[in-house]
Amino acid sequence: MQVKFLDLKAVNQPYFPQMMAATRQFLEGGWYIMGSEVEAFEKAYADYCGTDHCVGVSNGLDALRLIFEGYKVLGQLKEGDEVIVPANTYIASILAVTQSRLKPVLVEPDTGTFNLDPELVKTHITGKTKAILAVHLYGQLADMPALAAIASNHDLLLVEDAAQSHGATLTDGRRAGNLGHAAGHSFYPGKNLGALGDAGAVTTNDSELAAAIKALRNYGSHKKYYNVYEGFNMRLDENQAAWLRIRLRGLDKENKRRRELADVYRASIRQEEVTLPFEAAYATHVYHIFALLHPRRDDLQQYLLEKGVQTMIHYPVPPHHQAAFGQWSDLSFPISEKIHQQELSLPISPVHSNEEIAYVASVINEFK
Repeated sequence: MQVKFLDLKAVNQPYFPQMMAATRQFLEGGWYIMGSEVEAFEKAYADYCGTDHCVGVSNGLDALRLIFEGYKVLGQLKEGDEVIVPANTYIASILAVTQSRLKPVLVEPDTGTFNLDPELVKTHITGKTKAILAVHLYGQLADMPALAAIASNHDLLLVEDAAQSHGATLTDGRRAGNLGHAAGHSFYPGKNLGALGDAGAVTTNDSELAAAIKALRNYGSHKKYYNVYEGFNMRLDENQAAWLRIRLRGLDKENKRRRELADVYRASIRQEEVTLPFEAAYATHVYHIFALLHPRRDDLQQYLLEKGVQTMIHYPVPPHHQAAFGQWSDLSFPISEKIHQQELSLPISPVHSNEEIAYVASVINEFK
């Protein structure tokens, strides 16, 4: 059997008729930037997340960057302020901080969830700490109730990197994107809510921040040719917004299917060296990635490939070992390093069959 890691054409196929109709309307409408489709998606996604505001932007990195830049123009952050971030996150989380001329402070994750450990966060707060960036890695929410309490006690901003967690909920029903002061979302094609190109959004209940970000994404302008800030060109395309609004209608159903397939993995994988993903009691995992750990990860990946199973690694190199951040090369984060050395992502998507997932599990069980 051949099992692809991800077949984006198959994932989007059920939406093709609606997408084609939307594309025709887009082409014939003659309005291609910052129009009614962006506004319609912003309203739909804000309603879905339960926030007062959604601002469509160009991609997930820009969404996070605009949050920090927005807080800077509002006077709530300034260059050099410290932002606590997970040491094991994707580099985009770090780049959003450094490109905003803020200082990332790397903190080890919880060994179960792979998200920020609230107890360790407390030990890294200094007089220069002004924000916490909580990354919902792999589709599992960070411990937002605990982080929110810490942020409140220390008067810190709490920002979500919700790039991998569309639709994930706390047990009280609140969704990713509505668990902090603001959240950045990525709609890269492979995400649970994916566009057909780069796209992103910011969600928030802060009206002043939303207004600032709307200007900053558009050259710093609320009104054409009148620039309030030194802004950016970080706008969401009309056609991507139209397609995202269509895909949004099926997100909960697709997340449910991902959880069903994760249950098949859990019931079937019996390889003794495998560490399966942990599900926190406080939230619902949406399995953007089914990430297991194995001490012989590279050998297991090669074995799976020989048996027709495609896998991926999220991520092979931790941020503090990236050449871009050579100043951190001497730092040691043992938990993060273990995750990056052992993590293997198995196929999981709404179009995978139970039989495919069971086959992947059987191959893993055969690995010696």
